[in-house]
Amino acid sequence: MDYKKEIANLAAQAAGVPAEELEGFLEIPPQPEMGDYALPCFKLAKIMRKPPQAISAQLAADIEKPTFISRIESAGGYLNFYIERLSRARSVLECIAEQGARYGGSDEGANKTICIDYSSINIAKKCHIGHLTTTALGHSLYRLYNFLGYKCVGINHLGDWGTQFGKLICAYKLWGSRQEVERAGIDELVKLYVRFNQEADQALEDEARAWFKKIEDDDQEAVEIFTWFKEITLRDVARIYSLLGITFDSYAGESFYKDKWQAVVAELEQKGLLEESEGAQVVKLDDYSMPPCIIIKKDGASLYSTRDIAAAIYRKQEYDFYKCLYVVAYQQTLHFKQVFKVLELMGRPWAKDLVHVPFGMVSFEGQTLSTRKGQVVYLEEFLNKAINKALALINEKNPSLENKEQIARQVGVGAVIFYDLYSSRIKDVDFWWDRALNFDGETGPYVQYTHVRCTSVLAKANLSESQALAPVNADFSALENDEAGSIIALLESFPSVVRTAAEKYEPSILLHHAISLAQAYNKYYFEHRILEGEPAQTAAKLMLTAAVRQVLRTGLSLAGIEAPDRM
Repeated sequence: MDYKKEIANLAAQAAGVPAEELEGFLEIPPQPEMGDYALPCFKLAKIMRKPPQAISAQLAADIEKPTFISRIESAGGYLNFYIERLSRARSVLECIAEQGARYGGSDEGANKTICIDYSSINIAKKCHIGHLTTTALGHSLYRLYNFLGYKCVGINHLGDWGTQFGKLICAYKLWGSRQEVERAGIDELVKLYVRFNQEADQALEDEARAWFKKIEDDDQEAVEIFTWFKEITLRDVARIYSLLGITFDSYAGESFYKDKWQAVVAELEQKGLLEESEGAQVVKLDDYSMPPCIIIKKDGASLYSTRDIAAAIYRKQEYDFYKCLYVVAYQQTLHFKQVFKVLELMGRPWAKDLVHVPFGMVSFEGQTLSTRKGQVVYLEEFLNKAINKALALINEKNPSLENKEQIARQVGVGAVIFYDLYSSRIKDVDFWWDRALNFDGETGPYVQYTHVRCTSVLAKANLSESQALAPVNADFSALENDEAGSIIALLESFPSVVRTAAEKYEPSILLHHAISLAQAYNKYYFEHRILEGEPAQTAAKLMLTAAVRQVLRTGLSLAGIEAPDRM
């Protein structure tokens, strides 16, 4: 039973307001003694033209109490609903047992496609910690929407176009060797690019431009070298994606649209949207309080905006998406507003389905990172350091643990992802090792350890999770205490949490729920003897433990974090 929806229907009928609107008003009180759901009646004051206290008193008197509600109380301007605990525990746990690993998911996205543009690495450049959020956030949104039944298309829109590739080929032809590039990968490509900039003169710049022109003209040698540079980069970056457990459905980057953006320019001209401004071709957006969107530079070259417009049109044709998400830092907000508005002016009604998902910046232990100043933390080294630190903690706390390296990867990488996604995405993240890898704070390792604790309890009872979720005889009166009631409420809210996290593009909602559930279970674990008592009551407590284990694992998984069984 969806208790929130049922309570909303009851209150809406008595108040004379739409149930969908009232459901959004319902809150979960901070303390169990304040009820399971509360309706803040000040939100109805304008509609009902009464003071909140009078509204709550009237609704308490008017609502006919169903069997699943134990009592309804008016408290100041709030209307508090108390759900009958025994039936609620049975209903929630049986629902989890029935749906299994799909609990919290749905088929609302059936026959709908969502494209998610994220990570978007630059060819011949090393990934730094600044790439972490777009990669982790995009991957979590991919998993969330997939869990809700959508077909997801993960797109790594490669930064693989521009005159810098002419410079890189020029440097490689002058000073590079195939053997060294194959051996050292991106590091060697970066060295070659740096050397070009150190030694560049007019002759070298001209030669570099000539090489890029060859790429544009599909010259065989130029394209072969350029393609090889991409392969080398993707080979190196694959190690990072492997650590994070990420794969992509498309690597169509900027170069993919080199023969498609001209059609965009032609259409803009044909529709009278293109104007000249200081030698460049632009779409003026003064009427929308935005600066012009530059389409063609003075030298006739395309820009990011041109290629992004072409990419959006291609994606709509190729995937017929329901939505297309761009997981890109907040500094690009204006860029995407301009691109979306130009597409709207071009007569693309689906421009409203394009969504920029912005996020804040990452700093490291109080230091703002800057590639130009040499303050850069490379992502692969960063993840490996997290794994090594996790391994050191395991060796200190549980040196005889089997599969230590695998568990260290799960804990280390999980700690990084959790720390990065735990704050609201628009907030800047300041990463500290001691906080991220703390087993007692609001961290990934804390949630993972709670999952391990649940696994251990079930193991002591000689039960698998599925066995514990299907007891022959369970006495749910064992779960009528406040501690179990808090857990049941959190388990019940999980499907709503998943939906809200997806709707708001905010995995932090998911992780805050995981922390609350872990804290609630740990409190229950220390205050109640789970494996003692009447067999039927023990069965109910083990069923609760198995449900917590499953929902924690699902919540972590939706954030791209693994849940080890031992630590």
